[in-house]
Amino acid sequence: MSNGDVKREAVSAGSAPRTGEDAGTSAAKSDGQAPKDPVARFITRRVTKATISGGPNETFMKLVQKPVWDFLCDHYFRLEIDGWHRIPDEPSLLIGIHGGGSLTMDAWTLVHAWYRHFEGRRVLHGTAHDVLIAAPLLGDYFKALGVIPASRRGVTAALAAGHDVVVWPGGEQDAMRSWRKRDRAVLAGRKGFVRQAMRSGVPIVPVATVGGHDTVFVLSEGRFIARWTGLGKRLRGATIPIIAGFPFPLAIEILPAHIPLPAKIRTEFLDPIPVDSDPARLDDKAYVDSIYRQVETAIQDGMDRLAKRRSFPIFG
Repeated sequence: MSNGDVKREAVSAGSAPRTGEDAGTSAAKSDGQAPKDPVARFITRRVTKATISGGPNETFMKLVQKPVWDFLCDHYFRLEIDGWHRIPDEPSLLIGIHGGGSLTMDAWTLVHAWYRHFEGRRVLHGTAHDVLIAAPLLGDYFKALGVIPASRRGVTAALAAGHDVVVWPGGEQDAMRSWRKRDRAVLAGRKGFVRQAMRSGVPIVPVATVGGHDTVFVLSEGRFIARWTGLGKRLRGATIPIIAGFPFPLAIEILPAHIPLPAKIRTEFLDPIPVDSDPARLDDKAYVDSIYRQVETAIQDGMDRLAKRRSFPIFG
């Protein structure tokens, strides 16, 4: 599920999203002109349809999603998730990191655990990169889960409706980071989520997690491939990773090209961070930077604690 205040003002995204004013992704031009590139037109059309969501499809969630993901969370990924008591009563903007190439199982298990914990009474919208939202089948699946594109419009509407939203500011820089960086909190300097929380008047809840990056081994972030082929620009990302996993011991991953390994995932909700909702503070760079650092430090400290409980990769 797993990229700013840009033309589309992306806030974050899921499997390989971008987030914050620095992101640079834009599903539609602010001047209303349709993109000329056929791939960009297709992405724009699919993303626009998914921008506003009332929440998950309850029939799908109960009959398909819940039984499958209950099994995956409990037995395949052996999910440990703590810190429920720290979730504020009011709608919140959750900020996390995620890993595992284009299939970020730490993000997927988090969203499902939330649905299961609150039994559908409190909606959490995941956010995802435009390319994943636009993908046939996968994008339709995300829509059934209530996943929205990482845009200011979609996130603002969800929070205003009284729903919670989780974003991964590091986007593809985070999801596609190499395995040796698996326990590093990567927010990529994208601070749009701070202003989003301020505009919406909601607290920020940092989320720490480890284990997602053991579901596939990212050998290289593939930045040179993205630049050399030009695909990075067309797919709105800076990475096209080289992975080792199942069923391919070596692959270049543009769209999902692996089945996640059964790595143990540990996740923890951390203490909420209140933000000033005074519009005058939106342009206060020092204030925005200080909140960003608080969030980044909290996540890194949480990851360090969780990583100490890991004995072996995959096995946990």
